[in-house]
Amino acid sequence: MAETAEARAHARYVRIAPRKVRIVVDLVRGRDVRDAQAILRHTPKRASKVVAKLIQSAVANAQNNHDLDPRDLYVAAIWVDGGPILKRIHPRSRGQAFPIMKRTSHISVVLKPRHQH
Repeated sequence: MAETAEARAHARYVRIAPRKVRIVVDLVRGRDVRDAQAILRHTPKRASKVVAKLIQSAVANAQNNHDLDPRDLYVAAIWVDGGPILKRIHPRSRGQAFPIMKRTSHISVVLKPRHQH
């Protein structure tokens, strides 16, 4: 049963477009949690704060729910799905209207221990 121990966390309805979040997520996939947090701390993207907070939440879940050591954890899987789109209209000249798509993201992360005891 210890082999399948994994910690998950989800951030839903984040008001950042998925393609912008995927740039940040790709930086930390497969890395140790400490390395991932260091990378996110020094990444000048708005999504890096959200992803860092999400990974910290997954670490807390691992400690509290599965008694896992946070020093052994790595980012086993992390992905971004598109959420609902807020559709807005931008009025233009001659009675035209251009659509504005305000996209949202659902971010998920799975942490697993690197070393099984």
